[in-house]
Amino acid sequence: MFIGEYSHSIDTKKRLALPSKFRKELGKTVVVTRGLDKCLFVYPMAAWKELAEKLGTMPIGESGTRSFVRLMLAGATDVSGDAQGRILIPDYLKEYAGLKKEVIVAGLFNKLEIWDEKSWSKYKELAEKNTDEIAENLGKLGIY
Repeated sequence: MFIGEYSHSIDTKKRLALPSKFRKELGKTVVVTRGLDKCLFVYPMAAWKELAEKLGTMPIGESGTRSFVRLMLAGATDVSGDAQGRILIPDYLKEYAGLKKEVIVAGLFNKLEIWDEKSWSKYKELAEKNTDEIAENLGKLGIY
């Protein structure tokens, strides 16, 4: 399980070192794709295959569904980590997420998210302001 947030830097060769505590569970090859809210999602291969199978069975008759499936699948790429746990993030994904040098890698149960550090700060600040409302909605779903 992936949890926590970690500050990292993208080096001059466009590589990002993934947090060392996640590397064993992630495995040698991961899938990086466009995420929601202008971040990137990073999946271990097993979790990606499970998600891709679900996406592949979604009804394509709805335009919103088609758009989401395209966003996730067409934007995905598999990347292998080097001996230091660094992955190369393609330019099109860096541009999508607005990644500069400083990034946040956040663990979210079965995947990681990669955020530009400033975007993460803004997102987190907004979410923290709405914790009461979020908690109420989760309570209605029986989650919290």
